Amino acid sequence: MSEPLHITDVFLRPGDCCFGDGRTRLRTLLGSCVAITLWHPRRHIGGMCHYMLPERAARRETPLDGKYADEALTLLAREIARRGTALREYEIKLFGGGDMFPSAGRCVQGRIGAKNARFGKALLERQGLHPKVSDLGGYGHRKLIFDLWSGHVWVARPDKPLPEVCDDCEIRDLCFDPDRAEQARRLVND
Repeated sequence: MSEPLHITDVFLRPGDCCFGDGRTRLRTLLGSCVAITLWHPRRHIGGMCHYMLPERAARRETPLDGKYADEALTLLAREIARRGTALREYEIKLFGGGDMFPSAGRCVQGRIGAKNARFGKALLERQGLHPKVSDLGGYGHRKLIFDLWSGHVWVARPDKPLPEVCDDCEIRDLCFDPDRAEQARRLVND
């Protein structure tokens, strides 16, 4: 599907979730936060969340909040059900979890970006879902643009020199590998 004449352009802030149709472009800026994108390839509908934390310490009788990964995915799943579709019909992509303070130490494993990325992957796995593409970890921020008419997600990040990565880090796939950077950008739309 080609770019529509009239586009609804939505910028998601931390904690936002949005669902739209084939005339929608979703944008966000991620640091340690993570975005999950969902796209239905036949219906050209989809959504994105921008979560800040894995989950609440204690769940109370309060409305769902998109700041938390598990609640953000639930909000998107409700929209999907409202549209008469199922979560498994969607292409899923996962982005973010960058280390915003690399000079604070060598190992990124205990930092919020790495925790957000690990939790997002585990959350999807528990649902039996596997991202088509993920671009997680690394250093610094990412700009995301998600076009719902095509399902394409564009990722841009600044080129920065990278600090040394801890050899004991259990989540090597979340540690930025400069050789994978260009490959990750290309895979975003495969």
